[in-house]
Amino acid sequence: MGYIHTEIITEQVSKKINKPNGDVTGNYRDNTSTIHFLCDGVGSGLKANLAATMTVSRMKEMIASGFTLRQTFGSVIKTMEDARAKDLPCAFFSSIRILNDGVASVFTYDMPEPIFVAKRYSALMKGMTHQFGDGIVSEWNCSLAIGEGLLLMSDGITQAGLGKGLPYGWGSENVNKFVNDALKNGARTTELPKLIIDEALRYWHNEPGDDLTVSFVHCRKGRVVNLFSGPPANQDDDFNLVSRFLANDGLKIVCGATTAKITAKVLNKEFEINPSFNSMIAPPDYSIEGIDLVTEGAITLNQLYNVWDENFSKFEKNSPVTELYSMLNGADKINIFLGKSVNPASDDISFVQSGILTRQRIIPLIINRLKEDGKLVNVIEL
Repeated sequence: MGYIHTEIITEQVSKKINKPNGDVTGNYRDNTSTIHFLCDGVGSGLKANLAATMTVSRMKEMIASGFTLRQTFGSVIKTMEDARAKDLPCAFFSSIRILNDGVASVFTYDMPEPIFVAKRYSALMKGMTHQFGDGIVSEWNCSLAIGEGLLLMSDGITQAGLGKGLPYGWGSENVNKFVNDALKNGARTTELPKLIIDEALRYWHNEPGDDLTVSFVHCRKGRVVNLFSGPPANQDDDFNLVSRFLANDGLKIVCGATTAKITAKVLNKEFEINPSFNSMIAPPDYSIEGIDLVTEGAITLNQLYNVWDENFSKFEKNSPVTELYSMLNGADKINIFLGKSVNPASDDISFVQSGILTRQRIIPLIINRLKEDGKLVNVIEL
């Protein structure tokens, strides 16, 4: 089946133009699952935004510290119930957790129910309720295939039109009917958040009585890139590391001349400089049959890091740095096979004088950039 990637598309409109949105979203991704949080701060404006922001931050921190989603909900709900009793800032929230095999769990605390979405139909999900102290949590479980997903929304959507012609608001059932009709009329699932927001605004007569947020969390086939850089600390591990690198699905990139020679030896293939290379600034690239991109090591990786925030239209064409950036930027998941052998040449004063960071220093910086861009990064060291 390959890697299933969970993609998140969110659309928002604030209650008041140019004011902070009281609905705040956040994501947490690791090697086993993706979690999406949608928090609705009580009230609107800055106070609601701060309450929702703090709630998202706390939930992400708890998950990162090893708490389960259920434990996280229980702890944060207790805090919110105490805050409500004391008239302190608080928020309501929903979350979706999707494992890498598509198994999904949804928890909501005083929020609209989720909507299951397939390519040509949708359905309100049937769940169960739990008591967490004084708070009530609703829970849904399902399994998602590629092309399927779940919609979460704040009550600014389900209450659209309240007091403006709809005595009970738009309502979850009518939102689901709207989604079903849109899909039957050919709408793409990824268009749904924007379509729902626009329809809710129509019911609000373009003067929303609350902040509006819709998130579509869906599964698609993931784009995987495997990057191999640096020989293993023990030469006896060469074959093992290259074999693990080659066994993974996805594009294959090798960074470093020595790394490339090891790869070519294990593959029993020729290793040669690319004859069409013509970059004015980047080091040359190489070719090995069966490998998608083969580049020089430290200098190329440093140049990659240096151009990360630049406008792509300014990048040099036909450059291995540009090609490396494009492959990594287009990936959802990057497996980095990092050899721990230290290159003696990296201690040369010319490297220091030129500001070239060693592989051991530049790759962690690149990993941070990838994670900031929402990529899943898996590092295998030898």
